[in-house]
Amino acid sequence: MRLPDTLAVLFLLVLLTASPVCAQVTFGPSGPEGEPLRRQEWRVPSPDTDIAARALLFRPVGAGPFRLAVIAHASTQNVLRRTQMPQPEYRALAAFLVARGFAVLVPERLGHGATGGRYVEDQGGCDEADYARAGRATAEEISRALDYLQKQDFIRKDAAAVIGHSAGDWGALALANGDPKVISAIIAFAPGRGGHANDEPNKVCAPHTLLAAAAEFGKTARIPVTSLVAANDSYFAPAFSKALADAFRGGGGRDDLRTLPAVGSEGHWMIETEAGVQAAGSELARALNLPKPAAPRKP
Repeated sequence: MRLPDTLAVLFLLVLLTASPVCAQVTFGPSGPEGEPLRRQEWRVPSPDTDIAARALLFRPVGAGPFRLAVIAHASTQNVLRRTQMPQPEYRALAAFLVARGFAVLVPERLGHGATGGRYVEDQGGCDEADYARAGRATAEEISRALDYLQKQDFIRKDAAAVIGHSAGDWGALALANGDPKVISAIIAFAPGRGGHANDEPNKVCAPHTLLAAAAEFGKTARIPVTSLVAANDSYFAPAFSKALADAFRGGGGRDDLRTLPAVGSEGHWMIETEAGVQAAGSELARALNLPKPAAPRKP
């Protein structure tokens, strides 16, 4: 083979095997609907313009438009655990919401699982923890996913709900400064960061810094928050959750904290279980302003 031909073949091989550095990032559905609850994989915007965040969408039968609920998942400072996280589903909570007319989006955030990328919500170590910055970074990720879904024809442009879990709803608290017409309610299951410091139950990393950040979020909050914590939560115990809600209210925000009965062996994960969602059902309905069930007719 002549040298020019050899070079041409090598060049072609490079083109075929090279990573698509400038490949266009696409958003929207990335697979067919399935069961349960019309489950469908989606790709939604992230703060990194080169990465589409993976997400799951659940929705009722019909064309909508549906109210939107975005579920913001928990996180961890442990890099290995974070990168090995499976796609969050919160299936019991999604089923509760879909049955009440919501479309439910569960987006994965940067630095987690298959989405990958840089972990933009890193809070830093205990001594220099920047909880306010971490919360705002999480809020931006939630907001991008929510804004994108509200542009879809089958989603209402108003009355969305953000339901968070742990670090996810720490970001939701930072998002409470949004437009209350767009987001009508924030429901925070055990909000906070830095729980189980050094893997020790009932120990929070730099608690005073966390309380100060909650007060900071409260200063600009416009959306009402309902915080829910199980009696046996060892990451953010009811007493600490009350202090956190008080700090948020002290800054000027509204946070209706409700303590729920113990659920399972560790209440922090109640949002992921059917028993936990059942225990929180009446508080969820109240916070979401759902209509009360019609009284049975007398014969």
